[in-house]
Amino acid sequence: MKLELGNFHVKDIVFGNETSYKDGLLTVNKEEALKVVFEDECITEAELHIVKPGDKVRLVPVKEAMEPRCRVAGGPVWPGVTGDLMQSGEGRTHCLKDCSVLVVGKHWGGFQDGLIDMSGEGAKYTYYSKLKNIVLVGDTNETFEQREQQKKNRALRWAGMRLAEYIGNCVKDLEPENMDTYELAPLTKRSDEVNKLPKVAIVLQPQSQMEELGYNDLLYGWDCNRMLPTFMNPNEVLDGAMISGSFMPCSSKWSTYDFQNFPMIRRLYEEHGKTINFVGVIMSNLNVALEQKQRAAQMVAQMAKSLGIDAAVVAEEGYGNPDADFIACTVALEDVGVKTIGLTNECTGRDGMSQPLVTLDTKANAIVSCGNVSELIKLPPMETVLGELEALARDGLSGGWADDEILGSSVKEDGSIIMENNAMFCGDQVVGWSDKTMSEY
Repeated sequence: MKLELGNFHVKDIVFGNETSYKDGLLTVNKEEALKVVFEDECITEAELHIVKPGDKVRLVPVKEAMEPRCRVAGGPVWPGVTGDLMQSGEGRTHCLKDCSVLVVGKHWGGFQDGLIDMSGEGAKYTYYSKLKNIVLVGDTNETFEQREQQKKNRALRWAGMRLAEYIGNCVKDLEPENMDTYELAPLTKRSDEVNKLPKVAIVLQPQSQMEELGYNDLLYGWDCNRMLPTFMNPNEVLDGAMISGSFMPCSSKWSTYDFQNFPMIRRLYEEHGKTINFVGVIMSNLNVALEQKQRAAQMVAQMAKSLGIDAAVVAEEGYGNPDADFIACTVALEDVGVKTIGLTNECTGRDGMSQPLVTLDTKANAIVSCGNVSELIKLPPMETVLGELEALARDGLSGGWADDEILGSSVKEDGSIIMENNAMFCGDQVVGWSDKTMSEY
């Protein structure tokens, strides 16, 4: 499979009469864009904003992020989700880089939603403060979930994807500024030089714990709770096969933008043919029952052994219960002779002194930490809030609270906040964006 990602580097975004791109300037016709949003009758209110790095803007509750794209030969950016099912990972897709579409609730937040600061101290905690963003702030008539801690956020998430496709379509007929090409020869047809290199795979564990449909990550529109581990071409992940779900404490979540740009996959591609033989992706899942966890780990290990993999990178979306899947998979791979590195965040408590993962094993001896979800973050008031600041305290965001016997509410009267890193939108970036460092004292 050969995938060409044609890149258009956005230097600025403005609203104007026509949705277009020229010389780094992305212009969005707000009226047309909102019509795309309101195609779903569940959307009751919506407004679009533009926010850029350095703006004194706080966004909360943030629900999703996606990169505007279009498939040059036609078809949906997210097959099986925003259009008919088709093969992703081959052909040409055009991408508006250095920007994203962010989806923010006008009122109602939940466990899986987060916060972004575009400037100040808070900006360093999330990758999305570095991007120029088209922000959809909206509300829906999905009253059945408004006061629930867990929300599917379906209408707003799908509206964001439609909006990203609409905006991305403006570069369909243009010549990209530069091109990223991704191609792996079939395993049985690789050169002797490549086959002499260590065979490496990445094992992804997207969020799939909810047994009720509608919360989990989707693979070609298929709920990942209903899947078993499977082998995939990495191009598929980079080209719309995966979309983010709406279940997971927010700093641990992988947004759809993260799947589209998965830095760890791109890094393995860079080393392919040089230091490693990049075999591909084993797409696993995260489960609830112990037997389900054991089955998935067993299948991943068997697949790796059958493919002749020498080393693997295992990345989990989440923490807590998923740690058992993460460690079980690592141990199973090590047991069949696959040297394994893990990518995960930690839940070590506000003081950093608790056990980092729910379960551990001596065979899991090469883990990269992407941060502590419980780290306390104090941020001053921000000049502008898009969404509703009170949602951080009122609506059960995973890093916010209405009242704490010592700290009080997460939202103070002057607009300053105190929260756990848990509520920072995709803040730990296990996918590979993270620029956090660790110090030993």
